[in-house]
Amino acid sequence: MAGMAGKAGSGAPAGEEGRYRAAGDALRARMVRRIVAGGGLTDPAWRAAFTEVPRHLFVADPREERATEPRARLRRLAGSYADRPIATRVVDGELLSSSSQPSLMALMCQALEVADGHRVLEIGTGTGYNAALLAHRLGPDAVTTIDLDRELTEVARAHLDAYGTPAARSVAVVTGDGALGWPRRAPYDRIIATCELPRIPPEWLAQVRPGGLILAPFASGLVKLTVRGPEHAEGRFLATPAFFVPLRGLAARGPRGGVGELLFAGGRHQDRSRLGLTVDGPRQWVWRDDPQSPYTWDVTPG
Repeated sequence: MAGMAGKAGSGAPAGEEGRYRAAGDALRARMVRRIVAGGGLTDPAWRAAFTEVPRHLFVADPREERATEPRARLRRLAGSYADRPIATRVVDGELLSSSSQPSLMALMCQALEVADGHRVLEIGTGTGYNAALLAHRLGPDAVTTIDLDRELTEVARAHLDAYGTPAARSVAVVTGDGALGWPRRAPYDRIIATCELPRIPPEWLAQVRPGGLILAPFASGLVKLTVRGPEHAEGRFLATPAFFVPLRGLAARGPRGGVGELLFAGGRHQDRSRLGLTVDGPRQWVWRDDPQSPYTWDVTPG
């Protein structure tokens, strides 16, 4: 694992560790170039974050890395910078956590429209990599990340500390039900979820400043909501499809209606940007083209 490269007691020759670090830097730079060539990372601040934060530090097991022979270690390093998701926690055959496809992470980070001074709550800690990217962009004491799984939060905390920058070490890593948000550090300017939602938890709206944004996976898409108040939010879906591990916890109940079938009907090439979502008190609905359109689908929890 690169966060330990060259440190005393690593057990590997300095020359080997130097080559490993150089390979990681080159692979990370290539990953960023490919995302940029695909139209992503147009914001220089996000481009810098993806260039500098080492993804392989967050997706590898340091014990396995130390025991792996050099060529296999380099192959794993290369896999860390491929533009694909990496499963990181599977229990009894069920995928509980993964590191998302880097180009999709880049799209979500930019869509969040953060600015200096913003405070962000991340729902779904995963490996800690996304929190590290957010912290790189926003600086110390700006990021809170929460996950229901204590093992995940403990590993993410260790990853962030191993990365070791002041911003990464300052990330508040919380074990708890992300469906309830984390009111102790509210209000937030942004909430970003990295797990599929059946509905928008009302607790999130109460924890975001008016005018703030919520970006979350919803029924195979990504919905970007502007919060108008503690019970009101509205926004459209991004054009891209997105598939994430489902939310667990109190809000993990499926909606009524065929919203999933609606969004899946056109497959991966359907233009999701025609769709939007409104939260108005206890009621939530997906609409096509306009919130008052006759083409609406109720997603109010039953």
